[in-house]
This record gives sequence, structure tokens and C-alpha cells, in this order.
Amino acid sequence: MRPTREQEELRTAVRSVLARHEGAAAWGPLTEQIGVAALAVPAAYGGLGCGQAEIAVVAEELGRSLSPVPYLGSAVLTVTALLASGDWEACARLLPGLADGSAVGALAWAETGGWEPAAIGTVSEGSCLSGRKEYVLAGPARPDVHLAFARENGRLGLYELLGPGVTFTPVTTLDRTRPLARVELDRAPARLLAADGDAVLARVRDVAATVLAAEQVGGAERALEETVRHARQRVQFGRSIGSFQAVKHRLADLYATVEAARSLALAAAHTDAEPQAAAAAKAVCSEAYETVAGEMIQLHGGIGITWEHPAHDHLKRAHGSARLFGPPAVHRSRIADALGLNAPC
Repeated sequence: MRPTREQEELRTAVRSVLARHEGAAAWGPLTEQIGVAALAVPAAYGGLGCGQAEIAVVAEELGRSLSPVPYLGSAVLTVTALLASGDWEACARLLPGLADGSAVGALAWAETGGWEPAAIGTVSEGSCLSGRKEYVLAGPARPDVHLAFARENGRLGLYELLGPGVTFTPVTTLDRTRPLARVELDRAPARLLAADGDAVLARVRDVAATVLAAEQVGGAERALEETVRHARQRVQFGRSIGSFQAVKHRLADLYATVEAARSLALAAAHTDAEPQAAAAAKAVCSEAYETVAGEMIQLHGGIGITWEHPAHDHLKRAHGSARLFGPPAVHRSRIADALGLNAPC
């Protein structure tokens, strides 16, 4: 699972753009100069036709910089849902714009009950949807391509929202680096893309968990790097605090935690988001990032407690990401179900 030369060049290019362009301003250069939005799109629809390994490289770099760009929501969730739907007319119509970055997509999935399929209560009445979606990964602007999961007669389907009847409201979040929105549907006109929504959602969830795991590894790695740098520079009793054995041991444990998480994230990406690998990666990488972010604050001492310090951005991103697409316990339960460990005795 060693990165190829092309993957390393992709990593270098993305990191260079993120160093020159802060925040949401990086989306234009990332899509126009590097083509990150086109990675998952097949060449037939104007994309690059890359695999999960390349997609994960970009996600890891975005996680390192805590970037708010709509990569996960548009280039991953929306593109994956369209491809999994099997509606090739919709793919031909929508994917080229998503691939070149001229359009941004969003997938309305979760509701107040969480990310589980059983929690989806939005209903389809003919060709109209009614309900409320939460935690939609979208920036402050209304997306150009908007998909949603809904039920008709109890059967889950994937729909394309066509315009009126949709209220898109950005919400205030603890993690300011992850824009989220609430979407309310009031008999919103929609077009059915896939009647077998359960299969589409299963694929979307596995890919989402795989890509988010890579992002979490990138964030954890950067948080550890910043903590090591502080330990080398911070002097107490005439010595850098990194020279004290207790601090060395804590940093070594964090390094082992990050590398173990990285292994699972790579495994999920290189198996094309196989369900059990994706679930394991999401569970372990979530906990690894939370652990490193918490220790980052502790090992920075007084300055780490300061609200404005970057350590708090990592802590908020870590906690928010751990619950995105379901907390670690849910993904461990998915693995147990697959292995038959949750079966009644």
C-alpha cells in the first residue's frame, strides 16, 4: 500500500495550493489547476476516473489544513450517489459540472434521528418530497446539484431536487471549519434517480467513511506535528519539555495511534471502500483523531487552553468528524453484524 509516484505528486500539488489559498478560496484553484473534483468521476463524464486511493490522498491533505472546501459533500457524496444510482442520463447531465468545479453538489441524507437508514422519514408523494434533512455538508451558498433520500410507501429512493419548495439554511456549528446546512422540503418537486435507495445509501456510506477516515488521519497527523514542534520549542527548567521522559512517552503513544489509524485508512481506500474495512477505518480513525486532538491541548499547556489557539479547531473537527456518518460504536456494530456476532443467542 505504498503511495505511487503520481499519488505523491498529487499530495504535493494539493498541499501547495492549500498553503497559498486559505479557507474556501482554495476550492477554485483545487478544481481548476489540479482537478480534485474530477477524481471520482469516470472519464466518460469529463472526469479523471481515479480510485479511492487518490481520493483519500486529497482528503488527507484537506484534513491537515482543516479546509472548509466542499470536497466531501460534492466531489465524494454527490458523485458517489449519482454513480451508484445507475441513472446514466442524470450522470451525463450532472457529472461534468461537478467534475470541473463549475457546479457544487450536496446530498441530503441524515435526519434528526441520525445517519441510520431507518431514521430517514422524508416522504415522497408522487413526484414531491416533504420532510427535513439535517447535517447536510454544504457551504453557505445553495448547492447547484441537490440530491436527497426519501421514502415512498416505505421504500427508500434517491431523488434529484428540482427547485421550488426547498428551504436551504446554513446552521451555526461548533466546528467552524465544517459548513453544514439544514434543508426543509415542502412538497418539493423531485425526480427519482434510483428506486433501490438502500443499495445506493450503503455504497455512499462506505465511501464516505473511507474518505472521512483519510481526512481524520490527515488532521491527526498535523495535530501531532504541531504538538511535537511545541514540545521542542517550549522550555521549562532550562530544558525543552520534549526532553522529559513523560512527554516523550505520550508523544510516542500518539505516533503509534496515528500510524495504526493510517494503516486502516489505507486498507479501506485500497479495497475500494469494502464495507467492513470502511467501518473499521471510520471507527478507529475517529477515536485516534479525538485522542490526538485532546492531547494536543494538554501538551500545549496554558496556551492550548486558549479558545483562539489552533488546537481548539482540531478538537472541534475531531469531535464533529467522529459523529459524522455515525459514531464509532455504530460502525463497530456494523462489523459485528457482518460477522454474526450480534445475532441473538
